Amino acid sequence: MKNFIEELRWRGMIQDIMPETEQHLMEGLRAAYVGFDPTADSLHIGNLVSVMMLRHFQNCGHKPYALVGGATGMIGDPSGKSVERNLLTEEVLAHNIAGIKKQLAKFLDFESQASNRAELVNNYDWMKEFSFLSFIRDIGKHITVNYMMAKDSVKKRFDPNENTDGMSFTEFSYQLLQGYDFLHLYREKNLTLQMGGSDQWGNITTGTELIRRIAGGKAYALTCPLITKADGTKFGKSEGGNVWLDPEKTSPYKFYQYWINTSDTDAERYIKIFTMLSKEEINSLIAQHTEAPHLRVLQNKLAEELTLLVHGREELEKAQKASQILFGNSTSADLRTLDEKTFLEVFDGVPQSEISATDIAGGLDMIAILSAKTGFISSNSEARRALKENSISVNKEKVGEDYQIGEKDLVDGKFILLQRGKKNYFIVKKV
Repeated sequence: MKNFIEELRWRGMIQDIMPETEQHLMEGLRAAYVGFDPTADSLHIGNLVSVMMLRHFQNCGHKPYALVGGATGMIGDPSGKSVERNLLTEEVLAHNIAGIKKQLAKFLDFESQASNRAELVNNYDWMKEFSFLSFIRDIGKHITVNYMMAKDSVKKRFDPNENTDGMSFTEFSYQLLQGYDFLHLYREKNLTLQMGGSDQWGNITTGTELIRRIAGGKAYALTCPLITKADGTKFGKSEGGNVWLDPEKTSPYKFYQYWINTSDTDAERYIKIFTMLSKEEINSLIAQHTEAPHLRVLQNKLAEELTLLVHGREELEKAQKASQILFGNSTSADLRTLDEKTFLEVFDGVPQSEISATDIAGGLDMIAILSAKTGFISSNSEARRALKENSISVNKEKVGEDYQIGEKDLVDGKFILLQRGKKNYFIVKKV
């Protein structure tokens, strides 16, 4: 067995850990789980720390379980929240769980016959037949209200300085339900470790307490730090909200750009947490980055590793080409590889003008398209001067005054990219 705790420790992925956990894991193959909240049909990069914990756990020879909270998702975890959230129907939960399983399969081995292959479990499977009376009789009597009230996730909801509306009994019961999950998996799967974000410490230790009091056994807990950004803004958020793993919610290009735009300080932390690169490889990358920060070695490697893992080689290459179009020495051929969605994302915020399909089919001279038809350049004389200075490009290729615009110049059948100098872009859209 590889030392899982040591692996997490050098990567900066341990916040809290129960005593003797490391020794327990080194004694042989163990099983552990992380819970995922199925409130959406996709994970986002805020979930990636927990996913990577499971990936490292399996890589070290142990058996990972991913638990999706089909039952607890109907209630809502109060941890880190100030208001109660909307409850979900069985149909919505089933759809969300299917999407999450598909994404987890990119990180974990669910398919092999190895003894440590990953498994996905849904707590609705064992909670759906549990009556309320049975639960409070068999489980609830073992944990006092005093114990539950002492948890930070509960205390904050009653803190007058937190601007909350208190907590319903439904949410108050959440830690008992999560604790029962741990007890159930301990009994049924011989699972002895639960992992999660540091905000889950209270819920996880409720589980270890239930195992001690009801089953007379010993279980362990481990949490990772909640990831923050060096500038104080929230990790995992972009201008459009969450950065999702689903390409329909966050395109591979925008996903790649999120990591490329990471600060130097954050990139050095993130490359340890979010990649499987070895300590030696990471130290080498950090050294290269320190010598030449302007090359952004860490950011490029971080974006490459994660986009490859989440979206595959083809989408990675597309994202890299798209990035080069704005910031590198790209060609007209590179530009033409972009589909409409990626094209518009790359040139988000660039001014646009529409031209009729008839005008384009008939052909347009450069003076007309630069000035009269689009207003990209304010006058015909200025447009003529820019062309003579060789500062005008059409789809990344320099053109002169005699160049004729036509159907051949349309990218994805709809767009023409005009450029003056290095950074002054303009989009012409056929309508």
